[in-house]
Amino acid sequence: MDTSIKLPKGVRVFERGWLSANNILLDDGCRTHLIDSGYCVHATQTMALVENALGFKRPLNFLLNTHLHSDHCGGNAALKVRYPNLITVIPPGQADSVSIWDRNALSHQPTGQMCPRFTFDELLQPHSTVESGKHKWQVHSAGGHDPHSVILFEAEEKILISADALWEKGFGVVFPELEGVHAFSDVEKTLNLIEKLTPDIVIPGHGPVFQYQRLHMKTARHRLEGFVKNPSKHANYAAKVLIKFKLIEWQKISIEYLMQWAMNTSHLLTIHKGFFEKSVFKEWLSELLSELERSKAASIQRGEIVNL
Repeated sequence: MDTSIKLPKGVRVFERGWLSANNILLDDGCRTHLIDSGYCVHATQTMALVENALGFKRPLNFLLNTHLHSDHCGGNAALKVRYPNLITVIPPGQADSVSIWDRNALSHQPTGQMCPRFTFDELLQPHSTVESGKHKWQVHSAGGHDPHSVILFEAEEKILISADALWEKGFGVVFPELEGVHAFSDVEKTLNLIEKLTPDIVIPGHGPVFQYQRLHMKTARHRLEGFVKNPSKHANYAAKVLIKFKLIEWQKISIEYLMQWAMNTSHLLTIHKGFFEKSVFKEWLSELLSELERSKAASIQRGEIVNL
């Protein structure tokens, strides 16, 4: 995080990476809230970060999820074990899917990602407020990247917790588009909302906290415009994101195993069928790996692909 950016007392950000979403700890000295819990393979690290911040005797009271992609809720189950009285709060859109643990509806199966089963206690309703000391965080719907996502805004301090709706250089994959559901217009609505809120500081789901400027919105809108004009560009980007995510998890894997994983990952199959069906699936996948190598996101070495 830019050291010149000063967050108010009681707001702390654990900047993670691209496998685990950032965690935001709200601590008013009495109650504690953690926003998003990261990916499951980093659950031990998530707990260590929280314990180090709170001390081993103070509890974590509330866990809030901005949305239920595996990199934002994969640590839920472990945190509940560590803090048995923890109250887990999720956006309402997928409450039924969590209750019956529908991995397909929750996107964990289609993306080929893991997420230990968890339960919830309350719903993070849009138009409600999360209070932490003197801070009142407005909850807003933020469709696009995920139709059920929410963002949180503290109007006095003008701080936005944007999840994957706005990053320093864009926004997250628009997953409904991969399934044939038009959602680029929802991205635009969410960007319009953020512009109307006029934040000073943005805490994104991934990447460093940044001082909001018009350039950030211009970059996001330009990116969206390119995807709207050329949906296959977005689909190609999304496919590489799914592969890169698994590479970060694996670090190194045989190309043969990656091929097997891809052929069992329905989002990749859907992207191929919807946008690149003229190419043989394995040849298309090989080209994606080559693109990752050319962009220095991975290295292909003697039948293996290595994360960079």
